[in-house]
Amino acid sequence: MLSSPIDEIKNKLNIVEVVGSYIKLTKAGINHRALCPFHSEKKPSFFVSPTRQIWHCFGCGKGGDIFGFVKEIEGVEFGDALRILAQKAGVELKRESPKLRTERQRLYEICELTTLFFEKQLESKTGQEVKKYLINRGINQDSIVKWRLGWSPDSWQGLIDFLVSKGYQKQELVKAGLAIRNEKGSYYDRFRARIMFPVFNLSSQVVGFGGRIFKSEDTAKYMNTPATLLYDKSRILYGLDKSRVEIRKKDFCILAEGYIDVILGHQTGFENMVATSGTALTPFQLKILKRYSENLFTAFDMDVAGDTATKRGIDLAQAQGFNIKIVILPEGKDPADVISENPKEFKKFIENAKAILDFYFENAFSKADAKTPEGKKEISKVLLPVIKRIPNKIEQSFWVQKLARELGVKEEIVDQELKKIKTEKESLGLEPEEMEKVPVKSRKELLEEGLIVCALRSKSLLDSVNEKDFEFLSSQACQIISCLREKKEIPSELSDIFDYLALKADIDKEEDEEDIEEEWLNCLKEIKSLVIKEKLDKISQDIKTAELDKDSEKSKKLIEEFSNLAKQLNEEEKS
Repeated sequence: MLSSPIDEIKNKLNIVEVVGSYIKLTKAGINHRALCPFHSEKKPSFFVSPTRQIWHCFGCGKGGDIFGFVKEIEGVEFGDALRILAQKAGVELKRESPKLRTERQRLYEICELTTLFFEKQLESKTGQEVKKYLINRGINQDSIVKWRLGWSPDSWQGLIDFLVSKGYQKQELVKAGLAIRNEKGSYYDRFRARIMFPVFNLSSQVVGFGGRIFKSEDTAKYMNTPATLLYDKSRILYGLDKSRVEIRKKDFCILAEGYIDVILGHQTGFENMVATSGTALTPFQLKILKRYSENLFTAFDMDVAGDTATKRGIDLAQAQGFNIKIVILPEGKDPADVISENPKEFKKFIENAKAILDFYFENAFSKADAKTPEGKKEISKVLLPVIKRIPNKIEQSFWVQKLARELGVKEEIVDQELKKIKTEKESLGLEPEEMEKVPVKSRKELLEEGLIVCALRSKSLLDSVNEKDFEFLSSQACQIISCLREKKEIPSELSDIFDYLALKADIDKEEDEEDIEEEWLNCLKEIKSLVIKEKLDKISQDIKTAELDKDSEKSKKLIEEFSNLAKQLNEEEKS
């Protein structure tokens, strides 16, 4: 019998490798752990089980298999997660399957065909000129191929005609951000006569494009794909798909502004470089970067005094706890300029990068006279908000002392002024907490989970379960315990909850050495007490109803039942 593509993918891929390609995992006994990428936390509560091929966060409650993880982290539907993982596993999916050809999938196909189209145009007469220009900028042939650079011809409908011939509708091309519909209802190519830079998502799929003018100077230098179902520039960092392993390995990320900066950086060994592609750093980009490293080296102009978008992005990174260093380049030069002239020189600039607070201090004191009242005011105006954003109070105290010393004022005065500074999260553009609330479980559900975890940690406990005990448990708990006792396979409808509890048992085995038998007995005892109390409450209500109905016989029976249960509860609580 042939296995399904899902089973084939699961057999070929290891969940540790899949999850580890997105976030930094550390070994924890037989499992792996990490800070959860789906909510903010300081202590790792996200676990991956290679034995069970599942993941679970005990902080936000999310969990599942490799498909569930890719769906969550890529923000895609199941069909797209299936395709992403099939590509990783080398499993061929039948393209004609209607379930897989979602709107999103068709857009991916359009972007891929468009990239091939632009790549092919480099073979044209003008395309050869473009290639020569790129090589003169320092980009070699290998990089042109690696980054899939191309050329959009100076034609109003060249791309549209090509994609329509492949079976796609013009309206789909508008949705992909590649065509524009004018007021008269005609369609034309968005990108014309531009050097094309495909933009990739974390799975190295093309989701959008950046187009740079070539020769003409009467239009915008760069044009980007507008927001689409696949592309949102505030959520994508150019080159991160090719940089993330190196960022994790070197434990820092070099942040540049342009496509060519990143391409030349990678070409000369700085493979931990990414670009913001014309946007200020956003909360979404920072959240993604934090999966790989909390150390950022910025290699673009920094205006300390101005309220620029760049500065707001850096302020945001600082507020989120990133360690930031500023790479100070020669005035008027960007990383591409420095790298193309002398890669070794760029390496020196990286090595000499200044910690952001040192950079701010030097910059602020160089632009104002610290001996005059006006100068002191100007300097503090720049530096106090920066100091206020430092999350660690000990580090913050160090910079308060330094500022007081260098301004020649008392530390208490700096502290007083610091208290006046407000750094509301909303003013920095911080996104609201996205962590979903963990579904609230009843006390009985939690106790039953504890009971099963104990049984998984010590199978001998299962022998002590008798038929009367089953009367107090839910059907789900009874089924799992029965299967464990009889060494039967867990029913498929209970496999998810069982895998979660088995992972919890593995973790507890490593971290918790208290008396399992005592814990088991306590759980069972409390479950029984809860069930009996619920029954007593119900009987109590029934007694009131019977008395109101003047049904003395029923009332007498219920009182007797209540008395017996009360005795049973008393015995349970004494035992």
